[in-house]
Amino acid sequence: MKIATLINQILPNIRWKLTAIIMLGVLFGLGFYTVYASRAASYLSDEPATCVNCHIMAPFYATWNHSSHGRNATCNDCHVPQDNVFRKYYFKGKDGMRHASIFAIRGEAQVIQAIDESANVIMENCIRCHTQLNTELVKTGRMNYEMAKAGEGKACWDCHRDIPHGGTNSLSSTPNALVPYPKSDTPDWLKKILNDKK
Repeated sequence: MKIATLINQILPNIRWKLTAIIMLGVLFGLGFYTVYASRAASYLSDEPATCVNCHIMAPFYATWNHSSHGRNATCNDCHVPQDNVFRKYYFKGKDGMRHASIFAIRGEAQVIQAIDESANVIMENCIRCHTQLNTELVKTGRMNYEMAKAGEGKACWDCHRDIPHGGTNSLSSTPNALVPYPKSDTPDWLKKILNDKK
């Protein structure tokens, strides 16, 4: 009963109520479409093809796919923390929102490089996957990214520059890369109208 009274105070007549219903419908519809068009559910998986939901990631997908890591590791194996599920999805969400924001305003650099937080995660995962090599053969297993950044050693990619992405990448460095781009969300009827106007 109190909710109905509150609604009547905020929206005193039928015109205001109808306007509120329409606005809520529009917001809900836009929210649903945004989740659908951005393929939001795909980001919960570890499927590498998810990365090319953004075309800017095509060179990285193509070079990874042709590397030795393409047979044994997914993008998330290297680029997302693996020590616990909460840290994994927190980092994945935070980093994904940063990427989406930058890509949406077209603010990405021609050559994308990992920020310090991402570089730290990547090095953690290099050490995690190659523990035996690091501790028994090279004896660098106690090295971490912060130490490398402080000049107390080298990050893994300082020596292994071309693994797994083959050096510097950009859309212009791999212009004809074959990657599994997602299908267009544009309905067929709209494609037909747009093509008829050309």
